[in-house]
Amino acid sequence: MQFTPYLNFDGNCAEAFAFYAKLFGGSIVYQGTFGEMPAQEGMPPIPESARQRIMHVHLQIKDQSLMGSDAMPGADATCGGYQPAQGLWVSIQADSTAEGQRFFDALAQGGQTVMPFAKTFWSQGFGMVKDRFGTPWMVNVRQG
Repeated sequence: MQFTPYLNFDGNCAEAFAFYAKLFGGSIVYQGTFGEMPAQEGMPPIPESARQRIMHVHLQIKDQSLMGSDAMPGADATCGGYQPAQGLWVSIQADSTAEGQRFFDALAQGGQTVMPFAKTFWSQGFGMVKDRFGTPWMVNVRQG
């Protein structure tokens, strides 16, 4: 079994995943827009404002995955509309303090630092940040 975080965005999913792929050294193995979806009987037409939004993206980083999509513009929150992430953090286990600091600094650029990256009683480096896309991250250095 493997748990895979699935992130939601309000129109900037493609930009976010291009950034994550570069930062984490991964590759996007699938990315499709709502406009590329085949028509299905009984489904309403895709609004023009949603055609370029990401319907699904899969980022592979070694043996880990990160997935996501954009919300449908104007949709109610109970039916696929966008809501900022709350009540969760995506946790990264960095292999070294230098790697953890690099991840944290990149994620913090244009975002909001919640807890600065620093040594703690359990780790050589830990910090909490919401990136410029609104995704909440915990960066933790593995103990050796």
